[in-house]
Amino acid sequence: MYPVDLLKTRMQVLNPSAGGLYTGLSNAFTTISRVEGWRTLWKGVSSVIVGAGPAHAVYFGTYEVVKDLAGGNVGDGHHPFAAGLSGACATITSDALMNPFDVIKQRMQVHGSTHKTIWQCATTVYRAEGMRAFYVSYPTTLCMTIPFTATQFIAYESTSKIMNPSKKYDPLTHCVAGALAGAVAAAVTTPLDVIKTVLQTRGLAKDDEVRTARGLFNAAAIIKKQYGWSGFFRGMRPRIIATMPSTAICWSSYEMAKAYFKRHYGDSAA
Repeated sequence: MYPVDLLKTRMQVLNPSAGGLYTGLSNAFTTISRVEGWRTLWKGVSSVIVGAGPAHAVYFGTYEVVKDLAGGNVGDGHHPFAAGLSGACATITSDALMNPFDVIKQRMQVHGSTHKTIWQCATTVYRAEGMRAFYVSYPTTLCMTIPFTATQFIAYESTSKIMNPSKKYDPLTHCVAGALAGAVAAAVTTPLDVIKTVLQTRGLAKDDEVRTARGLFNAAAIIKKQYGWSGFFRGMRPRIIATMPSTAICWSSYEMAKAYFKRHYGDSAA
């Protein structure tokens, strides 16, 4: 679903160049494919590949540790507060690792970007804007992903409880619950995702006001000024479309691995 993520970024960028203006999701897809070539839809994917593995390992490792410490595994195992807290803590640690990779990804995704490789993009951004460029969006990212993750975990645990009260390994439950949880979380946090995109791509902006965006509130004010309240929901549909299969696959893979280790090494491994 990476191409949909690229479309989301293109649609969220403020005041793009003429070639980066799209009327909708399908128009963006056909225009990019026709004018720039289908390979453009995958620009920046290498940054995700490099950063996602370690970030997800930290994410789920933190989740399990905090969930256990918060009493999330006591009794029937359905503890929304523990699930939300562990999800939030998991996000703080994993995003600290992933944020620079996300900045590089979006710098490579925007229309007109000349960045060809992760290293070339990273060095160019560092020389021009310093280390701060890789973390200027981190507070905004946390403001977005903490409620996103907390909402996702609560929705996932609650949906799983309804669909599968026995808590036995069930691929269908994990897939459906993961997708629904991701959709809800993505829709709720889209405004913050738009702000994050503005901050992470500001170095390539043509508009001086956008280029000097200083943080969450300043970026939000710019969006409100230029596009009104509707500006905070730019790219919501592709964000939901990209998130649903992503969270479905993520949760399904996680639960499958968890069931495997539990079956082979006992409850202590899960």
